[in-house]
Amino acid sequence: MKRTTIAAKNAPAAVGPYSHAVQVGDTLYTSGQLGLDPATGKMAEGVEAQATQALNNLKAILEEAGLTLANVVKTTVFLNDIADFAKINKIYGEYFTGETPARSCVQVAALPMGGLFEIEAVAVKAE
Repeated sequence: MKRTTIAAKNAPAAVGPYSHAVQVGDTLYTSGQLGLDPATGKMAEGVEAQATQALNNLKAILEEAGLTLANVVKTTVFLNDIADFAKINKIYGEYFTGETPARSCVQVAALPMGGLFEIEAVAVKAE
């Protein structure tokens, strides 16, 4: 199967040696997206603003690959504080409507750049 590396022009540059996403066949695997503003490279303030920005960054990567949030079949959400779960669910629900993807959500000890929220996704091109 063909492997394609995705570099989205409307998402922030990677903060390490990795790609925004890799597509193999009809499946796209994204790297974790933080709440970084692609124009400034700075982290948004607060968990809700970071979640919103990270989800917008995820959308930009999907769009670069010719996909949308509707193509996402699985996400993993990383939170700095699981007490933010309800706040995140509200924002997440604004982006993923209808048939929502499978999801895991975990609290982690730390995220890159002092992040409070990170999301990665697997998306599949629909027939």
